[in-house]
Amino acid sequence: MERYQRAAYAVAYSVTGRHEDAEDAAQESLLVALDRLEECRSPERFAGWLMTIVRNRSKNLIRRESLRETDEVPPGTRSLAPTPDRVTETRELRRLLEVALAELPEVQRQVVLLHDLEGWKHREIAERLEIPSGTVRSHLHFARKALRKALEEVPGVPEMLRKIQ
Repeated sequence: MERYQRAAYAVAYSVTGRHEDAEDAAQESLLVALDRLEECRSPERFAGWLMTIVRNRSKNLIRRESLRETDEVPPGTRSLAPTPDRVTETRELRRLLEVALAELPEVQRQVVLLHDLEGWKHREIAERLEIPSGTVRSHLHFARKALRKALEEVPGVPEMLRKIQ
């Protein structure tokens, strides 16, 4: 190993371009070669076989390192993930909405969920529930009004409700 250590370092350095990386790649390559010595079919070609291992290990090291490198995040960049406060707010709003929905009469709850959540048209809801289309509109109006009233106490919700209306 002492005979090929400098050559292994030189090849690794030519691939990696960094002293520390070349040392790591050369050392790792020598250990791999020692471990796989029985795979070297021609002892007279040991040097070439070893240098192939060194080149491959060096290239692998560069690949691993490049995966770790990232561009700097520009100042002021915001995460797309919601903040913990926002997650808590959303959970609380969902809980309050579920309570408010549970307080609606069953037909109003069905109408508002089918229309606002599932995207059904008034006519489709009317056919499904076997009630006139005008009645569907009426139930939807009163259900939304009751939900607005139940949620108007929640901070931040009145602004959201004005946008929905």
